Amino acid sequence: MTATELQIQAQGGRAGPIRAIEGRSQWRLTWRRLRHDRAAMASVAVIVLMTALALAAPAFAALTGHGPNQQFPNTGISATGAPAGPGREFWLGADELGRDLFIRILYGARISLFVGVVTTAIGTVLGVAAGLMAGYFGGWTDMTLSRLVDAVLAFPYIVLALALVAVLGPSLPVVIGVIAFFAWAGIARVVRGQTISLRERGYIEAARSLGAGPWRIMFGEIFPNLIGPVLVLATLSIPSAIIFEATLSYLGLGVEPPTASPR
Repeated sequence: MTATELQIQAQGGRAGPIRAIEGRSQWRLTWRRLRHDRAAMASVAVIVLMTALALAAPAFAALTGHGPNQQFPNTGISATGAPAGPGREFWLGADELGRDLFIRILYGARISLFVGVVTTAIGTVLGVAAGLMAGYFGGWTDMTLSRLVDAVLAFPYIVLALALVAVLGPSLPVVIGVIAFFAWAGIARVVRGQTISLRERGYIEAARSLGAGPWRIMFGEIFPNLIGPVLVLATLSIPSAIIFEATLSYLGLGVEPPTASPR
């Protein structure tokens, strides 16, 4: 009995339009699972709200008339020297210099998001490339890259930050460089392990038999199957990078004052 006859029989003998089976991509399956998770959707809403507020920082600065580094000694500091509390003029109060805390928080969030996204993007690209090469080629390539990853993971980041700041001075590019230098190693280790488990699969052997080269196999056959773990690692790297940047700024190794930063 054919598939058409089986479908007609399942419909009680009534012939109707046959619906083709529709394939679903990994993105659609992920979104379908995500949208039914209330905690995940609430988290997405919070992230979108924070991002929108950070991007709208200049608009809020124009609305309140307070710049991120602008001081208001008359209204932001009381006669006793205490900072002004939350009110109509300063929505979240003022700091010890009479600057608007709400505006500075928004501008600090812009720095944090920029550092988190840029360093994660750099680290993800480098980590995926290194992990794919180490896991696919093996041999001395794997040994060299694996030892490099171990060295990076074992190196104290504060020492590197101190050395770079002593030579180049504290700045945002130095912060991005230091964080990106340490961000790729963990991703490379995970991608390497996944690549080793995938390189002997049947579809990889089929691609080799059809004459596909190593780069075509790595980025055309193996990498699409690593998107899930890579996205998870990338999303976890963004908050880690933000905390890293705040730590460096607190120690005086990051963004220089009076630029707003979450230190």
